This record gives sequence, C-alpha cells and structure tokens, in this order.
Amino acid sequence: MIVAGCDVGSLTSKALLLNDRKVLSCAIQRSVSRPEDSARRVMDQALAEASLSCDDISYVITTGYGRACIPFANDEISEITCHSRGALWLMPGIRMIIDIGGQDCKAIKLDQNGRIIKFTTNDKCAAGTGRFLEVMATVLGLSLEDLGELSSHSRNPLDLAAACTVWAQTEVIHHLNNGRPIEDIAAAVNLAMAKRVAMIANSLGMEKSACISGGVAKNSGVVAYLEKQLGVKLKKPPRVDPQAVGALGAAVIAHERVQKSREIPRPAAAEESTVQGGIESS
Repeated sequence: MIVAGCDVGSLTSKALLLNDRKVLSCAIQRSVSRPEDSARRVMDQALAEASLSCDDISYVITTGYGRACIPFANDEISEITCHSRGALWLMPGIRMIIDIGGQDCKAIKLDQNGRIIKFTTNDKCAAGTGRFLEVMATVLGLSLEDLGELSSHSRNPLDLAAACTVWAQTEVIHHLNNGRPIEDIAAAVNLAMAKRVAMIANSLGMEKSACISGGVAKNSGVVAYLEKQLGVKLKKPPRVDPQAVGALGAAVIAHERVQKSREIPRPAAAEESTVQGGIESS
C-alpha cells in the first residue's frame, strides 16, 4: 500500500511517498506561482524517483498554504496536525515541535499521548522565518549554507537591535560598510533569528523533549544559538529531510485512512432465501 503526502508551502513544495513504514522517495522544489502546479511538479519528481506512477498511489493528503488547490488530493489537513504527526512518527515521545519555514514559524506542544495541547505561530512579520535569512544572506553575498557555518568562526558576535527584517537589513549593511568581520555579522543574523524563535517557543512553555524541523533546521548557526536561548538540545528529524516533516505527516495520516478503510468489516451477505417461485421450500 503506497500513499503520499504533499506539502505546498509559500517558498518550497515537498512530496513524500510512503509504503507502510518505509519512505520510498522525497522531493523538494521551489514553489511556483500556482499551488496546483507546484504540487504536480514535486509529486511527479517523487514518483519518478520511486519509479512509480499516479495509479500506484492509494491515497494522497495535502497540507500547507496551497493544500486546498490540489486536484489530485483525496483530502487536505492543516500544517499543525501534519507536522505533529510527522515528528511523532520519526521521534516517538516528542513533546514539542519547532518548525521554521520560509514564511512562518510554528511551535506546537504535545501531551504524553501525542495530542496537540496548544500551538502558536509568528505574526505576519518575516522575522523568525526562512525569508529573513534569505534576505540577509543576499545582502552579505552568501549562500544559506555559508550563513549558518560562518557563525562557528565568529569571535565577537554582533547584536542586531532591530526585529523588523527591513531595519535589520539596514543594520547589516551598516556593519558591512564599517568593515566588521563578515562572520561576526553572520553570527548576528543567526542570533537575531534564534531570539525571535525562542520567544515564540517559550510562549508555550518550553519542553525538554523538543525537535526542530523546516528548512532553517539545516542552518547550524541558528540551531546552536536557539539551543542556548532555550536551554535544551533540539532533536533533528532522522531519516528524512527536515523540510519534509509536514509531507511525511500527511502521508502517515493517509496510510492510517487506508488501513482503517480496509479494517471496516463488510456487511454480512444476506442469507439466500430458499423461496422458489414465491413458495418457500422445505
């Protein structure tokens, strides 16, 4: 039984194919303007990598901001639910998920049974999201990977006073013009990001058993500073790309839907009547 989860985000789209407890393939692409096109392209890639076709898929669940626009989906489910289910599937017993995506940051708190207790997201500002890092990396002339790695070489991290992405960008340019070491500026960017995310997570009451997902989980600088801010060691999703946790959760739910439908007992066949020609035979 092969199922799929498709997470159509504002910046990236993810598709994951699952066969029971085995991940068959996972694809990640930059989103395009139309969510349905993003979903089709990333799903086609995941299918090609697994040497499968659409006809091989039993059930598809979509999530993300574009989830309602996907014509090949059987159902749509919120990102909060899908990220929780994906994280639990990979890391049973986890009590908090911090997901930092391209345009939002989510903190989700779970009880001992894996049920969502409460959650929160960032406001509409880009600070605390992957977009913030993209803007700063562009100003510094760095890749996102270099932005994260440079933090470890900083001897005197700077402090960005502005929380707003636009004003923080102005500060970064100011530090560049003053000849400050680029690794110190990169550290300032990652630290500012970590502080913003820590505020969101702490507003729920931090848990010791916590994980980080989303594209920013790949930024070692942000993760290191965030762990210091929160006072916990954040687990990273094993076996799948951190960006694909939502797509995985959607696939896990799809698998459960199919399993449940197969377990529902069929109505017992009505006993054949022995009536023949309108007269009951003895």
